Amino acid sequence: MERALMSDPMSKLTDDILVDIISRVPYKSTCCCKCVSTRWRDFFSHPDHRKKLPQPLAGFFYQGYNRDRFPKTARYFTNVSGEGDPLVDPSLSFLPRYSSLEILDCCNGLLLCRCWKPTDPKTLDYVVCNPATEKWVVVPATDWSNKVGVARLGFEPTVSSHFHVFEFIDEEAWGIDESDSELGDWTGSLEAVATYSSKAGVWTHQMVGSTQVAIPKHSKGVFFNSIMHLAAFDEMVAPFDLEGKLQWMIATPHLRYDSPVNNVFVSQGQLYFTGSTRSESGPSVSVWVLEDNNLRNWTLKHTVSHLELFGTTNYSTFDFNVISFHPERNMIFIVYGQENTLMSYEMDCRKRHILRQLGWDCQLEDISDEEKTPFIPYVPLYTESLADGT
Repeated sequence: MERALMSDPMSKLTDDILVDIISRVPYKSTCCCKCVSTRWRDFFSHPDHRKKLPQPLAGFFYQGYNRDRFPKTARYFTNVSGEGDPLVDPSLSFLPRYSSLEILDCCNGLLLCRCWKPTDPKTLDYVVCNPATEKWVVVPATDWSNKVGVARLGFEPTVSSHFHVFEFIDEEAWGIDESDSELGDWTGSLEAVATYSSKAGVWTHQMVGSTQVAIPKHSKGVFFNSIMHLAAFDEMVAPFDLEGKLQWMIATPHLRYDSPVNNVFVSQGQLYFTGSTRSESGPSVSVWVLEDNNLRNWTLKHTVSHLELFGTTNYSTFDFNVISFHPERNMIFIVYGQENTLMSYEMDCRKRHILRQLGWDCQLEDISDEEKTPFIPYVPLYTESLADGT
């Protein structure tokens, strides 16, 4: 027995220490750890440990609009499997009562919500909450919050228990006449970025400066390595540090099709970009990966034709929406067609899987023909503490 202990130093670690170590590694790696030994297999299956360890992608939040029902707008959650009752209550009923609530972003298990107060329809709070633990924090609004279209959340639990909220303040919210804009065809040039740190408990802001950049309202926020990345107009990605300072601009691959701004995604520790291209098979969806942030060069990773994905070549870039990457696999999720069919596509084996039809009313009330309905991927976080949380 003593010889076995000496040959296996991991056996000296207590379960509490193992939980603390393994909670800091990606979910995909934890799946491999189950095969190490019988002890580790039992460790991972134990209910007291399971919720403390990294979790898989659970599903997506989204909103629907139907003028023939009451209420006309509704918030939904669909499981990533496309089956069963929602794993998360999309009403977020554990939060304080507000006249309306909008989910703006999700980052590593925390949601950023914009909540309009019932006492005054022009005033609001931001609320950062954890649906898995039902803990929440109220973040006070800034002087620009009721006019800001884009706000995003940054949170890396392996780095810190504290989070950051980013407000992207455009010309209108800042009080500048857009007719004076120098951005060309696009309106809404950024003037400043306000950031809130839960550790400091205060807002600060940075002026954007001479760089002209505009962020679409539904541009997905991608936060990793302590940098917030957002897709911008003019085929660019705009990265911002924790103080809201604009870093280098990253040009995305040039696309031959006019389309809504294509989002960026993070998967397996790398930044990805998708867009519509043309291949020998006709219209296609292409996937690029940014393998070196310093070089800012995109590498084509995968191409799949519309015929292979949708069974037709008649879809335009407005007829489908790449909504997410799987955080730990070479898989993308797409919503397409009039019935908003949710589909997964595995790049390694070129296999698609129809998950479910979300319905024709799976859309926002005020969305334009050049916008796509946002879907917010959710990975549970069972950590009991939320910095400064209730």
